[in-house]
Amino acid sequence: MARDIQERIKKLIIDQRLPSGASLPTEPELMELLGVSRNSVREALKALQAMGIVEIRHGFGTYVGPMSMAPMIEGLTFRTVAGHYRGEDSLRQLLELREAVETGLIARLAGRIPAADLAELDALVDRMDAEAAPADGEVRAETDRAFHATLYRCLGNQLLGEVMEAFWDAFHRVRTDLVAVPQDPKITCRQHREILDAVRSGDVLRAERAIREHFGNIRTRLTPPTPVVASNRSYDR
Repeated sequence: MARDIQERIKKLIIDQRLPSGASLPTEPELMELLGVSRNSVREALKALQAMGIVEIRHGFGTYVGPMSMAPMIEGLTFRTVAGHYRGEDSLRQLLELREAVETGLIARLAGRIPAADLAELDALVDRMDAEAAPADGEVRAETDRAFHATLYRCLGNQLLGEVMEAFWDAFHRVRTDLVAVPQDPKITCRQHREILDAVRSGDVLRAERAIREHFGNIRTRLTPPTPVVASNRSYDR
């Protein structure tokens, strides 16, 4: 029953082509329209709010929500992190999924990235070089993250961007479980430079090899998951 009411409210949003932020009928109006009780309407709206489909503004009404992928992304991230600490191979599985996505997309980018994005990518790799230059230097996670976000930006796919963020968040919430010997930052710089040079040249096979090498190197640094009976670790970032 509850699921049916949710589906009917979603159908109303679709049928009326309501955009994010649009006002929905009031609770009494929904009760009459759907032929259900106030509690049933409220439960359905709360469930839809948890999914980001509606937004309840107390004292003002109910509106079409942002309909973002945030709930799915948070679920994927939590599943990966929780599974890793239970001793499952969820972290490696997520890495392989991200590798498959990026390897599949790189062919669409080769030779097609706008000049402005190429200039930004050049600047990011230069920043990696600068971060890696000191004897104790390392490439900052934010720089690495910005490189991959910029690389795929020209595809204009918001969903892709959000999913890539989910991959990144899940992986880096457990980044302390990489092997004790860190990645040589100069290798990180070289691999990103190779990815950039390959897509700039339009060489699809070279770009695919560069992506596979990058992810293969990360994979070799993953430690096998170890079951944790009790832990004080926090899921918070």
